[in-house]
Amino acid sequence: MAELNDGQPFATLEDARDAVRELKATSGLPAGGLKVRVHGGVHALARGVHFGPEDSGTAAAPIVYCPAEGETMRLLGGRQLDPAAWTPVIDPAVRARLAEGAKEHVVQINLTAQGVTDLGAFASRGFGRDTAPAHLELFFNDLPMTVAQWPNAGQFAAITGFTKPMSNPWGQEAGDLTGGFTYDGDRPRRWAPADDIWVHGYWGYDWANSYERVSRLDPENRLVETAPPHGNHHFTPGQRFYFLNVLEELDQPGEYYVDRVNGILYFWPPGDLSEAEAVVSEVSEPLLTLQNVSHVEIRGLTVEATCGSGIEAEGGEGLRIIGCTIRNCGTWAVRIEGGTDHTVAECDIYGCGDGGVSVNGGDRPSLTPCNHAIVNNHIHHFARWTRCYVAGIGAGGVGMRFAHNLIHDAPHNAILFWGNDFLIENNEIYRVCLETGDAGAIYTGRDFTYRGNVIRRNFIHHMGGVGMGTMAIYMDDCVSGTHIAENTLWRCQTAVVLGGGRDFVVEQNVFVECLLAIGADARGIDTNPVWQNNIKGLWESLKAMRYDKPPYSERYPEIAGVDPHYAVGKGVPPEHNRVERNVCWHSPWIGEPWPTGADNGIIEKDNLVGIDPKFTDEAFGVLTLGPGSPAQGLGCGVIPLDEIGLIRDATRATVPPRVRTALELGSEPTELRLRLRNDGTDSAQGTVVVETSTSAVSERFDYALAPGEVLARDLTIRADDRIVRIYSPDSRLQPAELVIPDP
Repeated sequence: MAELNDGQPFATLEDARDAVRELKATSGLPAGGLKVRVHGGVHALARGVHFGPEDSGTAAAPIVYCPAEGETMRLLGGRQLDPAAWTPVIDPAVRARLAEGAKEHVVQINLTAQGVTDLGAFASRGFGRDTAPAHLELFFNDLPMTVAQWPNAGQFAAITGFTKPMSNPWGQEAGDLTGGFTYDGDRPRRWAPADDIWVHGYWGYDWANSYERVSRLDPENRLVETAPPHGNHHFTPGQRFYFLNVLEELDQPGEYYVDRVNGILYFWPPGDLSEAEAVVSEVSEPLLTLQNVSHVEIRGLTVEATCGSGIEAEGGEGLRIIGCTIRNCGTWAVRIEGGTDHTVAECDIYGCGDGGVSVNGGDRPSLTPCNHAIVNNHIHHFARWTRCYVAGIGAGGVGMRFAHNLIHDAPHNAILFWGNDFLIENNEIYRVCLETGDAGAIYTGRDFTYRGNVIRRNFIHHMGGVGMGTMAIYMDDCVSGTHIAENTLWRCQTAVVLGGGRDFVVEQNVFVECLLAIGADARGIDTNPVWQNNIKGLWESLKAMRYDKPPYSERYPEIAGVDPHYAVGKGVPPEHNRVERNVCWHSPWIGEPWPTGADNGIIEKDNLVGIDPKFTDEAFGVLTLGPGSPAQGLGCGVIPLDEIGLIRDATRATVPPRVRTALELGSEPTELRLRLRNDGTDSAQGTVVVETSTSAVSERFDYALAPGEVLARDLTIRADDRIVRIYSPDSRLQPAELVIPDP
């Protein structure tokens, strides 16, 4: 592959692009393709960089854009703030609004004087809303800071009532969103009147959130009314919300508030400002846009701190986004719409306001695949703003592969897909669905024609969940035909849900310490109007895909099994669900189906339930079948967990350390023993956070381990603690959880 400009780096990415255009127009691309290097350092962009069809390479001569050898190139969609420009808050009126404990810690900076001309604005965003650029955000040492809120991050207040009654779809009384809702407590009485206070809430359900501007706050009557579009669904007493963008609540390190009238940013820094980098986001358009571009590779760039998305591509063929760090975007890190054979691989993606990678492609009526691949990416701490249904990988279409990704720490889904012929394999997923209920780590639903999908050899563990609970693999609302095989599902709530669907194959999976291994129901014959309307909608999607004609009738002839049931008109039951050669240990096996007395359509064969499978090292979560396991006699294969998740390759030279944990009761109910073991080949260091049912963070400590080294530490908890969780904020530790029995 030739190098443009005799190997000398270009000053900017736009300069490099323009030089390639000139070369193509004069002498054409050299045989074997072209490598284009750009100088490292911080490239602060006032607008995004656009590539069009004229910037394409060819399959035989691709174009690679990358930093100069040994340099790091940062595309910044914001502005670095001058460390010397921060000053103490001296305005008496502002100081009077700050909490007593914050007055001497909060500092301010004049954004206008820093050259920031657009202070951004909050937008109503969340479940069912179009993607919207984020407001101006603050990042400190590459981490997003928190808009001042009450209650503080990770906590919620509760809706106590409503002013305008209505009935929800289940016939229960709820509150109309055009009315108001009430809350307990008098905290808002200390706030000065403001017209830019916002609320974020799960107003009716634990899977549907939104941010809404407060149009009226009545602290005397503890009443909140919101401006249009008024959230979603309805108000339900007991559901969760919090206020944000409130100066008076700037009361802990890491919080900030922007006075958009006067152009002042107030901030309680979590560290020394003189030795830190503080950045505010400004650019709303994608930092890189590739429109109908083919055979171009973006390699090794850092794309960050923007109000919009990092990289967007539409159409084209053979795009490759390789080894990039894409972080702190206001919406998505990468969005791909259409095209064929695009790849996102070996990227580190985190801190996004929406999801990690959004990818759509292929043609469902003809079942033409797009062959996109999302492989070996580390995607974590995403969905900071939209929260629901913005997954680590969110996809729709035909013919994609998601493999060897590590996805963790998110409020909702890890992988969300709609369509046909998806291969989802060898991904490790943990600490997702942390803030939601009726949610799944890997999720799809609501279409009988979504077929040909395979979910295999994934390791899903230590999930969160509230309300109705969460699922590791969630086949929702009668979706059917997925092949679920060789997954290890550990410490999930419900591991697999077959939500009324048909023709599933669930085989050779390992279920360990889940609240339920398999939930399977017959919602398609429930007489409630909600479910019957769902069945009617599924009929429309069947017709839209011409399921009774090629290619569907040839590729998926089993779909026709719904025909007799639609002819009768009493719903569609689950049928032909094979559950074979699975291992279930320390977990209830298959739940009772509903409606009461219904058949869940499951055919069981050769499952090992309630018999010790003899794992290699159960205490440390090495849940591979050991020698002499009775499961092997049933034909269950050994699932090598060390081959799941991120892998080393030519681009990803290192992977996070594999530090395993074991958490056990001590001699007293309040004494625990935590052991850390470095099962990797490199030294490992990081931070451990101890969280209990009575304290968000009860203890925090650092560790350093040589390969093979074990560290033991005794923990003391409160007598009323019933759940203890161990995790790492720096992605370097296998989580642990212990449920303590009642005395």
